[in-house]
Amino acid sequence: MARKKKGRDISGWLVVDKPAGPTSTAVVNKVRWAFDARKAGHAGTLDPEATGLLAVALGEATKTVPFVTDAMKAYEFTVRWGQATNTDDAEGEVIATSDLRPTDDEIKAALGRFVGDIEQVPPQFSAVKIDGERAYKLARGGEEVEIAARPLWVEELLLTDRPDADTAVLEMTCGKGGYVRAIARDLGAVLGCHGHVVRLRRIWSGPFDLDEAVTLDRIEDLARTPEIDALLLPLETGLHDLPELRCGAESLARLRNGNPAEVIGSGVEFGDTAWVSHDGVPVAVGEYRGGKLHPSRVFVTG
Repeated sequence: MARKKKGRDISGWLVVDKPAGPTSTAVVNKVRWAFDARKAGHAGTLDPEATGLLAVALGEATKTVPFVTDAMKAYEFTVRWGQATNTDDAEGEVIATSDLRPTDDEIKAALGRFVGDIEQVPPQFSAVKIDGERAYKLARGGEEVEIAARPLWVEELLLTDRPDADTAVLEMTCGKGGYVRAIARDLGAVLGCHGHVVRLRRIWSGPFDLDEAVTLDRIEDLARTPEIDALLLPLETGLHDLPELRCGAESLARLRNGNPAEVIGSGVEFGDTAWVSHDGVPVAVGEYRGGKLHPSRVFVTG
């Protein structure tokens, strides 16, 4: 006899304002426990010392995680000039120093080199895999590895504050796979003064914004109570950037079995990824072809 999975069949998104300290996985585990949920995941890792928006998916919402992970994101971060570290943040060892400090105009002039389609080399201490091993594990073992540059789309990179000569506050909007620490490192190199991140906060990600985020304290206060469910956003929030189509009862049965079915809607073209609802309830997400949706993920709800 198969073992019954523990936890509730509850689905939706919780936007957490992650504090500095815990890993993203630790936050997910805390949320899963608080909701007594069977399944949980997150859309985009934050380093332990980073703060801000961490979108946590429960239940069937985990099937929409890739669409949030692929969406645009925005970060606010503070760069400390005059020092390079082996981790590209304040947690690492200082490996180079400089007495030079850039002016505001020099910083603004350099930012343009990091906007648009750029190539970025991830930090040595990152989750990038090198021959099957995480780069940070190799780095912790004292091994310096060569990490290939990766493409990144940067929508915007702005200087928003200059607290003093040693630091600058920047805001970046970028696509999937961006390393803020690498931006600070490379910007410091371009300016000839070195640089590393001393504070990092994600302020929005895809359809989610910090304004709707809850703290870990709030989650712990409501843990395992009926009131905690009110914190959840609907499953379909993670599909915000995809067109919505509708289906009738006959198509509903076919889609729930993973088969293509006729759908109704507008603003969608052949080959587009879209999602389908029936009476306002998400049914499936897939590829639209010739008036039919070919499902890639089916939601088991209700």
